[in-house]
Amino acid sequence: MQLFTSRYQRFRPSQGAPVRTTVGAPRFQLNYELAGEARLLMPSYAMLKLAEEPYRAIYRERLEAAGVDAIRRQLKAIAVAAHTDRLVLLCFCDLSAPAPDGWCHRRMFAQWWQERTGEAVPELAEQPDPTLFD
Repeated sequence: MQLFTSRYQRFRPSQGAPVRTTVGAPRFQLNYELAGEARLLMPSYAMLKLAEEPYRAIYRERLEAAGVDAIRRQLKAIAVAAHTDRLVLLCFCDLSAPAPDGWCHRRMFAQWWQERTGEAVPELAEQPDPTLFD
């Protein structure tokens, strides 16, 4: 199974099966159907109000509590149901624009996963928005 990260607005179906990792569902129209929800990767609503360092500490604690095996089982079940071995873990954060406080739980997960499994979880390159001529 291959894991990637991206954001809802930049995902393209050719990239793999889209997986929700956000506690809230997108309130905007998606031009694709989600393949599943990775609940073990979702932060809590309370965490959304935290600064980066406390958020990071709590999020890593949650990942550790769930463990690699349970997370892998959840993601594998989504991949099997979607008939693919490529999952794209999605959230709302736009990491393409430089920001002084630019951080995101999907990249925190990617770092944690690589530390625990040795498996990289690349961020998919931002694709330009489609134009009239695409």
